[in-house]
Amino acid sequence: MTGQRWVGARLRRREDRRLLTGRGCFVDDLERASALSAAFVRSPLAAADIDAVDLTAVTEVDGVRAAFAAADLGLSGLVALLERDEFTPTTMPVLAADRIRYAGEPVAIVLADDPYTAEDGVELAAVDYTARRAVTSVDEALAEGAPRVHDELVANAFLDLTPFDDDVDDVLTTAHCVVETTVDSARQNALPLEPRGCLAEWSDRDDQLVVHISTQVPHQVRTAVARCLGLSERQVRVIVPDVGGGFGLKCVVGREEIAVAAAALRLRRPVKWIEDRREGLFASFHGRQQHHRARAAFDADGRILALDAEIRCDVGAYSVFPFTSGVEPLMAAHEMPGVYRVPRYRVRARGVATNKAPTAPYRGVSRPQIVLVMERLMERAARRLGLDAVEVRRRNLIDTFPHTGVNGITYDPGSYRESLDLCERRLTDEGWPRRRADPDRTIGIGYACFNERTGYGTEAFAQRKMSVVPGYDISEVRMDPGGQVTVTTGTSAHGQGHETTLAQIAADRLGLHPNAVKVRQGDTDLVSYGWGTFGSRSAAIGGGAVRQAADRLAERIRTVAAHLLEADPDDVELDDGRCRLRDDPDRSVPLASVAETAYLRSHRLPKGTEPGLSGQAVFDVLTSGTFSNATHGAVVELDRRTGAVRLLRYLVVEDCGVVINPDIVDGQVRGGVAQGIAAALYEAIDYDADGQPTAGSLMDYLVPTAAEVPEIDVEHLETPCAFTETGAKGMGEGGTIGAPAAVLNAVNDALRGTGVELDAVPVRPEQVQRALESR
Repeated sequence: MTGQRWVGARLRRREDRRLLTGRGCFVDDLERASALSAAFVRSPLAAADIDAVDLTAVTEVDGVRAAFAAADLGLSGLVALLERDEFTPTTMPVLAADRIRYAGEPVAIVLADDPYTAEDGVELAAVDYTARRAVTSVDEALAEGAPRVHDELVANAFLDLTPFDDDVDDVLTTAHCVVETTVDSARQNALPLEPRGCLAEWSDRDDQLVVHISTQVPHQVRTAVARCLGLSERQVRVIVPDVGGGFGLKCVVGREEIAVAAAALRLRRPVKWIEDRREGLFASFHGRQQHHRARAAFDADGRILALDAEIRCDVGAYSVFPFTSGVEPLMAAHEMPGVYRVPRYRVRARGVATNKAPTAPYRGVSRPQIVLVMERLMERAARRLGLDAVEVRRRNLIDTFPHTGVNGITYDPGSYRESLDLCERRLTDEGWPRRRADPDRTIGIGYACFNERTGYGTEAFAQRKMSVVPGYDISEVRMDPGGQVTVTTGTSAHGQGHETTLAQIAADRLGLHPNAVKVRQGDTDLVSYGWGTFGSRSAAIGGGAVRQAADRLAERIRTVAAHLLEADPDDVELDDGRCRLRDDPDRSVPLASVAETAYLRSHRLPKGTEPGLSGQAVFDVLTSGTFSNATHGAVVELDRRTGAVRLLRYLVVEDCGVVINPDIVDGQVRGGVAQGIAAALYEAIDYDADGQPTAGSLMDYLVPTAAEVPEIDVEHLETPCAFTETGAKGMGEGGTIGAPAAVLNAVNDALRGTGVELDAVPVRPEQVQRALESR
């Protein structure tokens, strides 16, 4: 017996061969002989009334086959709901009909023989606008007398809630030390390598609209398309080919994709739309723009006594489907205490409407910001009290599990102190504190401690009171007559390596090599319903469903094999592609023979046994979720002449429970850290006073390259989760969550002695230069 275990193995990603050799299949690789290309007429104004739309000149362009405005298509809009009194629902129309709420909003769709002709047609659209005053900041939106982005909103707030309202004023008045921070994070674009895109076509044979789309949530797209077009869900099939990144941008449903589906349905011709980079920057979904003001009370030993916070999220012009505009303020308010024991907590959180592109839940969803808040408070308290900042963290970290926090969340066991201790020890042993003291260099060391709630099951999502409640996942694992296995899952990969990791899980349970397992996902006709991939849920929940389904298949295999071996099923084990008797391993039968019997010689099956070999399972997490945790350590050097920040060292000590594939985990961590560094030092979408975005290309929107991102060292700790099937915790967002705080703390450490502390990201070189000059 080989006893090979695949979970934990550094198995090379099986999808990489086709992706790296140019044999992947993305939306834009799909070709249809009669396909039309779509382009959108977009508003040049951020706030306006639409007086008239005339597409006559558009349709006269040679090669333009049709053009539709909102009135022509007559579609229902997208409505995302939270079932709570503090939330005001609004409708996002597929095409703007009478009102413009952000620059780049789609007004009409043009269909032509090729994308260049479609763009020519767009240029000839005649749209009459009456400009309104644009609301371009949270302060402006909340000011008395401000124009309303939606008439039904009170004070331009989609959501305004105070979920925790402890009386903290007495503690803040009497505490030994009270520190305050005001943290701002810039608006960002998730900027996946592959922009959004879709190809929609009607199938007469299946009486079905087939939508090929680059998305993270195929079933939610199906639901949205069916509702907006007035079709049954059976009449919509969503297929996801290879996807070049999503990062949350593609876990909400876009208006353009529904318009393309509607055009294909009306014209009975395939229609393709591929977003260009300029559209993606100014008209796609954004994220991250938040303002936090927080105060914390500490005793003389540096232990936190109370936390008081105000959160304002600039969520743009519309509430997105299905997560709503409440996703960022809800996440921030409920999870701000994080890894620290906070005995008393008061918070108010608002999702504020502005005349900017809507926001989607970009990777990390408010946690980069709330970790930044908590880490800045720890640093400030340490400086005020004359204590070591790492020691202040250590004194406040949760160290007894399970721990139910002041926010009502129960934290499962993790390695909070262990990760901090190891990260500090590694950087100290490498001599960075000594080099930090070199007077000829300006070096700073920064830390960030955090946890990442993953495995959000139905119970956790239900607490948000969404009308659409994600959580569970469904999987089927079946063996064909030749002994090969197919796994179907409701998860939907966009670069994470699911074809490898889910195959490893199934292979372990079935005694096979992962090469004998094919993972299929991203097709709404394969799985009755699935929630896709977001929130680091795929390994914890999707993997749990795969394991349970594989176990049920294994039970059926043992039943058939035992009959063939004239033994008891409990005595049969699956190993190395064979079914063996535990006490007599020489007696065995190949899995392929068992499969052949189950399908092609069903008369030899035990009486009452149905032909075929398959297992299906539904898995959910019926708790607060599981928590990965990590400590990040960053070392920076400041250029005294230019203020440029250079990263010298980056270390991650992370704990995501059982590691299914270390190479894939490392890749996810490193990619996340790169995005976190981008938030800390580079990326920002600014708007002018008229609501015009100033970043129209990658010349304006700074993205770090390999030259700016250092080598990222990853250390693994392992605290298995007690209530996921695999013991795994999610980890897809952790790198992004910790990096902004670690980098900003390192910059501030380097600025010690200047009297300047920075609390906003991205850090600008001119800010650093001014601070250094002040010294």
